[in-house]
Amino acid sequence: MNSSGISGAAAPPRLTLSGITKRYPAVVANSDVSLVVQPGETHAVLGENGAGKSTLMKIIYGAVKPDEGTVLFDGRPVQVRNPQEARALGIAMVFQHFSLFDTLTVAENVWLGLDRSQSLADVTRGIVAKAAEYGLDVDPARPVHTLSVGEMQRVEIIRALLAEPKVLILDEPTSVLTPQAVERLFVVLRQLAAEGCSILYISHKLHEIRALCTACTVLRGGKVTGVCNPAEETNASLSRLMIGAEPPALQHRVNQPGAPVLRVRGLTLERESPFGTDLEGVDLEVRAGEVVGIAGVSGNGQRELLYALSGEDTRAAPEAIEVAGRAAGRMGPGARRALGLHFVPEERLGRGAVPTLGLAHNLLLTRRDAVGTGGWLKLGALEKHAQAIIARFNVRTGGPHAAARSLSGGNLQKFIVGREIDAQPALLIVSQPTWGVDVGAAAQIRGAILALRDAGCAVLVVSEELDELFELSDRMHVMAKGRLSPPVARAEATVERIGAWMSGLWDAPAAVAAEEAAAC
Repeated sequence: MNSSGISGAAAPPRLTLSGITKRYPAVVANSDVSLVVQPGETHAVLGENGAGKSTLMKIIYGAVKPDEGTVLFDGRPVQVRNPQEARALGIAMVFQHFSLFDTLTVAENVWLGLDRSQSLADVTRGIVAKAAEYGLDVDPARPVHTLSVGEMQRVEIIRALLAEPKVLILDEPTSVLTPQAVERLFVVLRQLAAEGCSILYISHKLHEIRALCTACTVLRGGKVTGVCNPAEETNASLSRLMIGAEPPALQHRVNQPGAPVLRVRGLTLERESPFGTDLEGVDLEVRAGEVVGIAGVSGNGQRELLYALSGEDTRAAPEAIEVAGRAAGRMGPGARRALGLHFVPEERLGRGAVPTLGLAHNLLLTRRDAVGTGGWLKLGALEKHAQAIIARFNVRTGGPHAAARSLSGGNLQKFIVGREIDAQPALLIVSQPTWGVDVGAAAQIRGAILALRDAGCAVLVVSEELDELFELSDRMHVMAKGRLSPPVARAEATVERIGAWMSGLWDAPAAVAAEEAAAC
């Protein structure tokens, strides 16, 4: 195989889609879509939330059957009827919504997706080797239900890489990776492409697409609206191709914060799961009219801290967590919500929304005013309220009765964040606010968070998107190994400094921290 993985100029495209159409009762997800991917090509599929990207990828992977159209693989017609047939062809996919079994270990989940001729011990050794090679920290023995979202994504990436695919589909692969880990992943992807692997890359991070991809197909409303070389485009021109306009610039004006709404003093909690992280002496303060950001690599105690703050974990001493001047360490979620605390978890389906319920009924998770005398639901009020959120946050859905699981990841995120912002909280705690959301919707969500802050709300944002934290935060912390760094004003924070602190080096001299960061 030569450096491009192509034996000659006459080699057929690795993948050719022609006239792909997929209809659902409420929407046409793909309409006459054509796509050509060459061997060794890193091909971006770009589009706003609900544009049909994920549906198209699932058709290639055999998880969804098209109503019309043809697929050629290495120049031969194929009908990919299920993911097993896709894997046999050499197609691997990392989903945005993960396909892992919670009760199985990492190694067992990976084993299920590979050639069963390998033993579980062989797969375990392969996971350890790949994790070390690509800098993806994964313990093969851990049950999946103990993993954070970021750790689950690492498992999916490793599982795909172990299959040695000819076509690798990546749906938002870097949304929960540090900048250093993203660079390492890009090295891996470039090497895979050089060896002939074709990569289909979905991301809303336009700078990543421009840096990594050699071709780009743009979808809007389920149709192809453009094909380009992203290296020759700017973020602005890609935004115009994707959403028809450039996202509005955020207005982050200087604000004088008020009194503390959230105080955490010396929060120390032993992990409940053997694979969790102990919290050690966490001190945190969020004042009215400010956004405090927490950066860090997934799995360093963010989940445990959020559980303690939201009221899902009530083991803290009462005075260790104070909300609106009240000792809240032993309060449950309902009591904290009565004090004005609203919470957006990182897991959209299952914790942020009930998958099988419609959007209107999902409002009951946080809005009790829709329950009338005798426990009767005010269905009309719920529907009207859900429709208002759908309109305000431009949620693409069949309406207030659409099941939460029927929405794309980005559109569900817009609804959940909109639901909590619409409740006019005194304290909003939000985890990964724009994960998997297109640039237009991300700008809208961030703008709404800043507007909430300007109205006097105290906002705590936990995110692995450093750009997002720099845009939103007035002050920033870093979480590493269950500890929280001292706060740093946004004006004094740099990517290098925050990156070094992600290894827990805020106590180290600056020179040592810089040296360690460079070695990461």
